[in-house]
Amino acid sequence: MRFRFERHDAGDVSLHVAMLGDHDKPLVICLHGFPEYWAAWAGVMKELAADFFLVAPDQRGFNLSSCPAGVENYRVRHMVADLASLADRLSPARPFVLAGHDWGASVAYAYAMAHPNRLSHLVIANGVHPVCFQRAILEDEGQRQASQYINRLRADDAETLLSQDDNRRLLRMIEGFSSAGFMDEAMRCAYREAWSKEGVLTGMLNWYRASPLVVPAVGGKGKSAMILDMPEEHFAIRMPHLVIWGEADQALRSSCLEGLDRFAPDLTVERVSDAGHWILHEQPKRVAQAIRDFAAR
Repeated sequence: MRFRFERHDAGDVSLHVAMLGDHDKPLVICLHGFPEYWAAWAGVMKELAADFFLVAPDQRGFNLSSCPAGVENYRVRHMVADLASLADRLSPARPFVLAGHDWGASVAYAYAMAHPNRLSHLVIANGVHPVCFQRAILEDEGQRQASQYINRLRADDAETLLSQDDNRRLLRMIEGFSSAGFMDEAMRCAYREAWSKEGVLTGMLNWYRASPLVVPAVGGKGKSAMILDMPEEHFAIRMPHLVIWGEADQALRSSCLEGLDRFAPDLTVERVSDAGHWILHEQPKRVAQAIRDFAAR
C-alpha cells in the first residue's frame, strides 16, 4: 500500500496532504509538530492502514503547504480552521479520530474544544493541554528550564542560527529532546530538504512567535498568564481522550499531565517507559496498537 498525495484548498492556504488506506474506512487525521512534517506519522500510518483511512497534512508553514507571511497568520485559530476545512471535506457528517503530536497536539486540543461533536476520539502523543502546560512552566522549575528553547526560537535571529551549517542546530534539537536512533542519513536529508523550502523556516518559527504561552526566565519570578484567568469550561475535552506518553521526553516533563483529568473526564493515559518525545518514530507499532484499541471503544 502506497501513500497518495494531494492538495487541499483551505481558503487562504493550500495544504499538502498525505493519505493511506481505504477511504471507506474510519477516518484518522494525524497532525505533526515542530520541526517535522507529515512523515512524522508515516510509521504509525503504515501500521493502521488495514483498518483506517489515514490522513496527515503538512500544517501551514511546513514543508509543501503554504507559508503565509506574518506572525498573525500562525495563531492557533487559523490552524484549527485549516483542519476544519480538511475534515469537513473528508468526513462531512461522520465523527472521526483526531491524533496530534507536539504542536500538532496543540491544534488537536484546540479543535476538540471548538468542535466537540466532530470527534469520536482524541489521541495525543507527547503533547500538552494548553492550561496544564502553562501551569507546568510557571510552577515546575524543571519544566521551565526545559522550555527555555521556546524563547530562543522566538528571537529575531532564529532563522539565521538554525539555517547555519546545513541546519545543524535543528538536527541537534531533535537529538536533544530524546533518543533519536531512528535518524538515519536519508531522514536527515529529507528534513533538510523540507526546511530549505522558501518561507518554511520562518513559517515554522512563527508558530512559536504567535503563541500566547508565557515562558519566564529560569530562576525568575513566575508570571501570570492570560490563559489561566479564563473559565476552565472553555478548555474541556468532551470526547474519549487517550494520551500516549513517552516518559523519556526531555522537552516535556510529566508535570505537564497534572490536572488533565479536570478537563478530560474520559481520560486514558498510556505511559511508555522506553520512549521519549519522538515516540511516533521510536515506537510506531506501540502507538498504532494503542490507537487501534482506543478507537474500538
